[in-house]
Amino acid sequence: QVQLVESGGGLVQPGGSLRLSCAASGSIFSIGKMDWFRQTSGKQFEWVATITTTGVVSYADSVRGRFIISRDNAKGTMYLQMNSLKPEDTAVYYCKAQSTVAGVSWGQGTQVTVSS
Repeated sequence: QVQLVESGGGLVQPGGSLRLSCAASGSIFSIGKMDWFRQTSGKQFEWVATITTTGVVSYADSVRGRFIISRDNAKGTMYLQMNSLKPEDTAVYYCKAQSTVAGVSWGQGTQVTVSS
């Protein structure tokens, strides 16, 4: 009932920026909070950031001050502005949505590689 598709990943040099998008379709107005997670090549799975329907945000210590999470409820789209990127930010980034009618949904992930 809710489908999520991430986009915007790619290769960037340390200190650079990327903007990730997570486009939701289906019952988009049933979506409550949304999250970004990431998985490194070593298979470590880490929570990155959360945003509620009303725009309350929270961040992992590793990204606080560098990343900004936002959303457009009308479009059903969530964003992650990633600044001052570090090699340790290299990972597959996944979006997650909590829906009152569809439960938890995950996207397929988008690769972010930070390297010189």
